[in-house]
Amino acid sequence: MVWPVHISDTVPAVIRGTVRRAVDIVLPPRCLGCGALVGEPGAVCPSCWSGIDFITAPMCHCCGLPFDYDEGPGAICGDCARRPPLYGHARSAMIYNDASRRLVLAFKHSDRTDAAPAWGHWLFRAGSDLLAAADILVPVPLHRRRLIARRYNQAALMAQALGQQSGLPVAVDALRRTRATPSQGRMNRSQRERNVAGAFAVRDGRLDDVRGARILLVDDVMTTGATLTACIRPLLRAGALNVDVLTLARVSRTG
Repeated sequence: MVWPVHISDTVPAVIRGTVRRAVDIVLPPRCLGCGALVGEPGAVCPSCWSGIDFITAPMCHCCGLPFDYDEGPGAICGDCARRPPLYGHARSAMIYNDASRRLVLAFKHSDRTDAAPAWGHWLFRAGSDLLAAADILVPVPLHRRRLIARRYNQAALMAQALGQQSGLPVAVDALRRTRATPSQGRMNRSQRERNVAGAFAVRDGRLDDVRGARILLVDDVMTTGATLTACIRPLLRAGALNVDVLTLARVSRTG
């Protein structure tokens, strides 16, 4: 496991710089995707960077799906027009492709928890408009068995990093997973919806935090949105005013 090294801001800058250089000699920084040596912690090598498809305007006003050309203010995609989502708006930093998949999977399954500050920064840039309208950040939870096996919840680490960037409070435990669900990697939209239906609930101790709040739900990847929707339902039932979604990556089209 690669452990991030945090040097307190109260330490004088010259000492922080010396300590950081010493750490880099012992533990040289590596690309967050492929592990190649890079110049500074939290960086991506040129090869991985070249394959990343960052999402910028123009995009769907609702789900954040990138458009090929500008369709005017407030334009929404065909999917949102046919099936309006439960969330207010969704934004993602990048398209989920071969390059971003390496970044996400390294963070999710290879103990690259040192990537969390970088992903928090990327989320901060991608979701600036949603952050301005939010009261609280809530990560998508893992079931306790998966959390024990993995030892960390990648969505929670990103939400905490984003909270440090934005100054918004983070309710890491606002949602709980009521049952374990099979992996959804090979499931289509309808199968995913059935798989996670009723799988999330608001913790009793967090009901006051959720009631009347504008919530920004944080996760690593948005595929069909089934998991996110299953999280949004109990938040809205608990009295949340609005739920927006912010993810590191998103699949561009789904079946």
